[in-house]
Amino acid sequence: MLQMIPWLNVTDAFAFAPAYSGMEISGYAPVPYEPWRMITSVFTHSTGFFLHILLNMYTLWIFGQILESMLGRVRFLSLYLVCGVAGSVGVMYLAPPTTFVVGASGAIFGLLGAFLVIQRRLGGNTTSLLILVGINLVIGFLPGLNVAWEAHLGGLIAGVVMGLVYVQTRRFAQRRVRVAWTLVVVVIVVALSLAHAPMFA
Repeated sequence: MLQMIPWLNVTDAFAFAPAYSGMEISGYAPVPYEPWRMITSVFTHSTGFFLHILLNMYTLWIFGQILESMLGRVRFLSLYLVCGVAGSVGVMYLAPPTTFVVGASGAIFGLLGAFLVIQRRLGGNTTSLLILVGINLVIGFLPGLNVAWEAHLGGLIAGVVMGLVYVQTRRFAQRRVRVAWTLVVVVIVVALSLAHAPMFA
């Protein structure tokens, strides 16, 4: 709702673009290094496509409840945030550097990816979910929609990996291994996000 108030400039303050990762862009003035936008962008959305917001929130409500009951609050929150940042990493590497993105789609695709892995491991039918994910990935490539398929792909990959970590370490006795592998995934995502940082570039 805060995005609807013009003078607050919430969208401009929270949006992410690869340029904010510290990369140099030919023909453009230097852009401040603002890596926190990789996560703040996940908590905003384009105000020009209200139906997309509704679909994202509906998907989050449905799959979020299921995954939170399976994983617990801490693991669910970790999954959501890691996939959100991974979505921004996807944009960083696959989109033009001046591409501005907002939205939770990367994180939500991550939830779908994790649920797909967990559901398959539990012996559930994943055909309909695969079709749902496939259709939404294809929609991201349609011209004129301005959908960040790069964020979808980045979040989905991270979600699948996190899902694999969870199903392979689901027993209570394996919690240390689970935490260790989760940290490995986090380190990889952070390392990829820092690749263009001024101190490393």
